[in-house]
Amino acid sequence: MNNKIFSITGLNSNDLKGVVSRLETLLASYQVYYNNLRGYHWHIRGPLFYQLHAQFEKWYDATAEKIDEIAERLLQLEVVPENRMSVLIGQSKIKETTKMTDSDSILSEILENYKVLMALERETLSAASEAGDEVTVALMGDFLAEQEKEIWMLTAYLN
Repeated sequence: MNNKIFSITGLNSNDLKGVVSRLETLLASYQVYYNNLRGYHWHIRGPLFYQLHAQFEKWYDATAEKIDEIAERLLQLEVVPENRMSVLIGQSKIKETTKMTDSDSILSEILENYKVLMALERETLSAASEAGDEVTVALMGDFLAEQEKEIWMLTAYLN
């Protein structure tokens, strides 16, 4: 890690090891989640096709933005983010899915993925708070606020 950057920002590279580890796991999990969303978009069938096809596109676009924000935060912390899917799959807490076509199964899977992502974000937020990394704390807070609203809307839709 570049100590000059940390001498300017006031962060301590040793204190950030837990934050970096969690951000790397979060990045990997988001990458797999993104690929799953693309698959849901491609494979959805049934009476909700038009509505869900468009919604999945919104979700994967928003997820791509989060992936970029996490990767850029890692770069700001002097860490090169992983981009190889073969490695990311092994680091991810979300499993790959393929050729899911049923809306109920897909939406249940998305809710489970939110559960995993939000747990990782809370762990990252906690580690960042302990390390005095307010930028990562704010980033995770923004992610969580958006997702809690999305979950509320999705569960209202399912009911």
